[in-house]
Amino acid sequence: MNGIEKITARIEEDGRAENDAVLAQARAQAADIAAKAQADAKAAADEVLAQGRRAAEDRARHLGSMAQMECRKAVLAAKQDVIEEAFRLAHKKLLELPREQYVALLADLAVKASTTGREKLIFSAPDRAQVGKAVVMAANEKLAGAVAPRVPDASTSKTKAMLNKVITGASAVLSGTAMLTLSEETRPMDGGFILSDGAVEVNCTFDTLIRLQRGALSGEVAKVLFG
Repeated sequence: MNGIEKITARIEEDGRAENDAVLAQARAQAADIAAKAQADAKAAADEVLAQGRRAAEDRARHLGSMAQMECRKAVLAAKQDVIEEAFRLAHKKLLELPREQYVALLADLAVKASTTGREKLIFSAPDRAQVGKAVVMAANEKLAGAVAPRVPDASTSKTKAMLNKVITGASAVLSGTAMLTLSEETRPMDGGFILSDGAVEVNCTFDTLIRLQRGALSGEVAKVLFG
């Protein structure tokens, strides 16, 4: 081998060595890049998974809170329905009172609602026919008795009863009370009556009386029903 060939061979050998070194360095850099990319990808994947878990946990808590809220709302609605049913049954019980008790109840209401003792009582058509006159009479007796003096007990029973009746009637006339009358008018209502004095009316229907008491009594009813 002459000198030129030796030089050429040497150059080729050096070139291959340098090329091998460059390739080795490139492979090492590529491996480093791949490892870093893999690590970054894993970290990114872990973060995505962690975010997903946190989002799922937050969603589960939110759904749990919503479920609890809906449950509380459903329970409250059910309790309100039960309380409403209790008042409905109370109304029904009032309508089912024996006639004597029903008349006494309406007469007491009329006495309490009356301010002049000369108002008219308006009933539903069935109540006017069945209890209207009895209620007016009983209420007038109560109003008259409230303003009449009593006969001393020294009188005999019959005399006392007669005198009390006379005194009660006279006292009512003098006081201008105990003059409630049964109105010819009837109105649709479900128990109770309307006390009318010209343009002024007092609603004593069971619907209205129960509605007015519902706010004050709902708490007590709930305690009885639910403890």
